[in-house]
Amino acid sequence: MALKIIDHGSPEYKKMVDLRFEILRKPLGLSFTHDELDREKEDILIGAFDDDKLLACCLITKVDQATCKLRQMAVQNSQQGKGIGFTMMNFAENIARDRGFKNMSMHARKTAIGFYEKLGYRINGNEFLEVTIPHYVMEKKLI
Repeated sequence: MALKIIDHGSPEYKKMVDLRFEILRKPLGLSFTHDELDREKEDILIGAFDDDKLLACCLITKVDQATCKLRQMAVQNSQQGKGIGFTMMNFAENIARDRGFKNMSMHARKTAIGFYEKLGYRINGNEFLEVTIPHYVMEKKLI
């Protein structure tokens, strides 16, 4: 498995958008807008590949000089439970550290809380609805 940063607008980015749609949006009856995808030009786009097949992806968005936000973490259904998400998170955290970020936050789906807690993330605040389902803000210091 190869982990790498993806260029916005590239064929790999198209695979990333397709995976995120299938895993995160389609089950909720949602899609992406052109503006949403256009705003990702400034994000760090990360993919896990087996040859040219995208297994998993996520984005890192700058919040401020010290903090970044993990977004749109998705792993192919057939690949879940194989450690790919864990490997992706370690890679994303290392990229964030290398870029000078000290903290990572996210809006984690309620169903994924246990996964992120195992990686050292902690809930900060109350449950809220986002894209029609329960989420929590989770945070971790990247020191």
